[in-house]
Amino acid sequence: MEVEERQAEIVELARSQGRVTVDALAALFAVTSQTIRKDLNDICRDGRLKRVHGGATYPSGVENMQYEARRQIAASEKDAIGRAAARLIPDNASLFINIGTTTEAVGRALLDHAGLMVITNNINVANRMRIYPHFEVAIAGGIVRSSDGGVVGEAAVDFIKQFKVDFAVIGASAIDEDGALLDFDYREVKVAQAIIANARHVILVSDSTKFERTAPVRIAHLSQVDSFITDRCPLASIRQICRDSDVALIETSA
Repeated sequence: MEVEERQAEIVELARSQGRVTVDALAALFAVTSQTIRKDLNDICRDGRLKRVHGGATYPSGVENMQYEARRQIAASEKDAIGRAAARLIPDNASLFINIGTTTEAVGRALLDHAGLMVITNNINVANRMRIYPHFEVAIAGGIVRSSDGGVVGEAAVDFIKQFKVDFAVIGASAIDEDGALLDFDYREVKVAQAIIANARHVILVSDSTKFERTAPVRIAHLSQVDSFITDRCPLASIRQICRDSDVALIETSA
C-alpha cells in the first residue's frame, strides 16, 4: 500500500471512530509502530488529525470543520481547475504553489509530472508532494496557521524572495467585479504578493463562487496575472479585463 493511501485510510478510521492508536494501526496495516508514528506525525502536521499520546484523534474544532467545509465547496470544479492548470505547467519547471483549497487541487493534478521544483507556503501541498522522489519540494518558514496549514509572516515573504520561478499558482478568497483579488489575512496577502513578483507566469485558480464573496485585503489586480482558470466566469467586466490585459481566461465548464 502506498504511503498516501495508508494515510488517507488512517484519517477515515479516525473520522469514523474518533480516535486511532499506534498499536492497532500497526497491526491493521502490517507495518512497524515507527512507520505508523511517522504517518501520524505527517497527518497531524497537515492538520487532518490531532496527535495524542499513543495515537491521534479526529479534530472537532470549528477551524478544522471550516477548512474541511471549504474543501468540499465546488470540489469537482476545483479538481477540473487543478487539471487545467497542470496542463499549463511542463515537466522540469520551477513553481510556487500558494495557500488554498484550489491550489491544493493543482498540486494533486501535478503528481504525474516529473522534475518539478516546488516552492510552497502550504504544508498540505508540501506533505503530499514530498513523498515523490521526482519532485524537489521547498517549504517556507514562518507562522503556521492551525486552521489550514498555511505558512505566513515576514519569514515566509523573505524565503519566497530568494527565488525566481517559471510559474506561480495562486488563489483568492474573493474576486471583485473591478478585477481586485482579495483575501482576509494581511500576512497571507504579503506572501502572495511576493509570489506574484517573483514568477515569470502567474496562474490564478479560482472557482466561480469567489465572484459572490468579498474580503477586505487586496492581493493584486487581475491584470497582473497571465492565466486565469475558473469553472465559469459570469461577469462581463472580468471578461473585459482579461481581454484588455491579455490574460488567458480558461473556463473548465466550457
